[in-house]
Amino acid sequence: MEGKKFLRNLFFLCGIIILLFFTISNLPYPPSNSLGCTTNSPWCTSSKNRFQFKNPHVIQFPSDSKLRRHSTAVPHHPLDPLTIPELNKVKKVIQSHDLFRNSNYALHSVVLDEPDKQLVLTWQKGDPLPPRKASVVARVSRVSHVLTVELETSKVILHETGPHSGYPTMTVEDMTSSTWAPLANADFNRTIIERGVDLADLACLPISSGWFGKSEEKRRLIKVQCYSMKDTANFYMRPIEGLTVLLDLDTKEVVEITDKGRNIPIPKAANTEYRFSAQNYHQSLINPISIEQPKGPSYTIEDDHLVKWANWEFHLKPDPRAGVIVSRAKVRDPGTGVMRDVMYKGFSSELFVPYMDPTDAWYFKTYMDAGEYGFGLQAMPLDPLNDCPRNAYYMDGVFPAADGTPYVRSNMVCVFESYGGDIGWRHSESPITGMGIREARPKVTLVVRMAASVANYDYIVDWEFQMDGLIRVKVGLSGILMVKGTSYVHMNQVNQQENLFGTLLSENVIGVIHDHYIAFYLDMDVDGSNNSFVKVNIERSNNPPKVSPRRSYLKAVKNVAKTEKDAQIKLKLYDPAEFHVINPSKKTRVGNPVGYKVVASGTAASLLDLDDPPQKRGAFTNNQIWVTPYNQKEQWAGGSFVYQSQGDDTLAVWSNRNRPIENKDIVLWYTLGFHHVPCQEDFPIMPTVSSSFDLKPVNFFESNPILNIPPNVEKDLPICNAAASA
Repeated sequence: MEGKKFLRNLFFLCGIIILLFFTISNLPYPPSNSLGCTTNSPWCTSSKNRFQFKNPHVIQFPSDSKLRRHSTAVPHHPLDPLTIPELNKVKKVIQSHDLFRNSNYALHSVVLDEPDKQLVLTWQKGDPLPPRKASVVARVSRVSHVLTVELETSKVILHETGPHSGYPTMTVEDMTSSTWAPLANADFNRTIIERGVDLADLACLPISSGWFGKSEEKRRLIKVQCYSMKDTANFYMRPIEGLTVLLDLDTKEVVEITDKGRNIPIPKAANTEYRFSAQNYHQSLINPISIEQPKGPSYTIEDDHLVKWANWEFHLKPDPRAGVIVSRAKVRDPGTGVMRDVMYKGFSSELFVPYMDPTDAWYFKTYMDAGEYGFGLQAMPLDPLNDCPRNAYYMDGVFPAADGTPYVRSNMVCVFESYGGDIGWRHSESPITGMGIREARPKVTLVVRMAASVANYDYIVDWEFQMDGLIRVKVGLSGILMVKGTSYVHMNQVNQQENLFGTLLSENVIGVIHDHYIAFYLDMDVDGSNNSFVKVNIERSNNPPKVSPRRSYLKAVKNVAKTEKDAQIKLKLYDPAEFHVINPSKKTRVGNPVGYKVVASGTAASLLDLDDPPQKRGAFTNNQIWVTPYNQKEQWAGGSFVYQSQGDDTLAVWSNRNRPIENKDIVLWYTLGFHHVPCQEDFPIMPTVSSSFDLKPVNFFESNPILNIPPNVEKDLPICNAAASA
């Protein structure tokens, strides 16, 4: 008994020392790598004999030149993100404000408070910028505050608190400290050791808890689950199944420890390693390939954020929540040479990832990655030549830590031209015409890319611009599965009636079925702000007898949406339609209203019960398409404060107000959906699976805008020496 008491006290003392270290460190800078405690993470690492907590101070700016450039940056455009000098000014204002003075606080978001849309639309280069303001979301003494800081006067000009069912996006410090906090609990440490894991091999992840009733209200909660990283960097494949720690996110107090997996072994590390350097053999199946541009790229980036390429121009900026924001997208009319408005603003508004396992250690895994974790906060530096090709331009993100100190997320976004041998258009005349005509044009596009590593999953988001006026938005899912430990090593052990909630991928490893939904905010301004949404139904029409040899044909029936509910669209295979955003006041030469249409793909729909708490929070997946009137406060499909929200401030709630949308400034919302039933090819890493949707001109131009684009000719292309590149 005395020995057990001594061991308990020793565990407790070690935990207190760790927690004190965290408190003193105060984490003024967030990390640049993934969630959790891994061997290559700046959050924390471990060695065989002791924990080594890395100081995030060291992961500042990528180079002295970048540091100097960011430190002296000034805004040039009304939508430019806050600069380091501006963020430092905000920090100073906050520190001197009565609310924050002598208080413990955390800044959960500090971003540009964008000027009114009409001010931005009328602004021309060379004009003075509209007053620069910062929107600040802060937590002070367990209360959430929204403030507006006027940078010119250094004053807080607006301060709001209010009834929010949820909490703001976690700070990186929230996530980091949550993975450490259980180590201050003797019962937790003892449980880990009893499960056969050395504390030096422990890796833990902060898992948002969702919302499942009143017992979870009035305090921020998070769940922590852990893994063994012994003998592999791929600790995700080695879960300590059934062990869950419920943590108070504000106090870091352990509320509850649940361990219902003691009979489940930790999967072996064999064949889980994914690092190239750790592979026993390499497959060189292809020769190196690269796109060469001897004259350099065809795009330019002015004042750090204004992208110009071919017939396109748009404003581009990183964002801590959305990842990347594309604004003021315009395309040049080939007939008039005029730059015409297409989209005022577009970005990934929310991600909803519900796992389909209702058991104790899994039911709450219903992530809202943008609103809970920050899609941009999880964006990792892109890897040149692999994430992005040669001649790519890299853009950094500048974000504030929880105390307001700015830091740089280097190489967060890349811009590059892409050519994969695709054809823009072609036609060859048949020999029967006697005309020896053969015409073809290459399809070269401009891609804006960012990649977010939200713990195990990697999301690749591309905005692709084509010379024919089309914008393609593509999402790739990659990374590593979140898996469940099991006692089974072969399917012949599984009772036919038993539900594994997934697929047995390897010995003791189940890949759990789950969905991914990515909702995009698309403020379309087709030749101006006042637009209408038109559902063009493709309907069968039957011919009366003797009218035609044909008994049926298809016709297009146009229906203009009057109110929001008219534009709530569930896609149906046998009820086809097109979905147009038109400007009814602008017509083509022959009288058609100019427009763009959304070409749907990635159409997986949520099958969850509408009253299931996760579905209430992710109600924006109830339809694939929504249209709402423009409202600057309605940009986040899951609501402004998503963490532990109850679904009372979502796109579905706004749309059910059924406001008028005909010939108004409207916002189109489209949700890409994926069902994922894991298979063995997803182990130990997943090949990238992608889907996309298009914004395609429909009667926007008088004719095909790429008719006069020249073909490739041999003399314009580089000749690479194969021997030299081998």
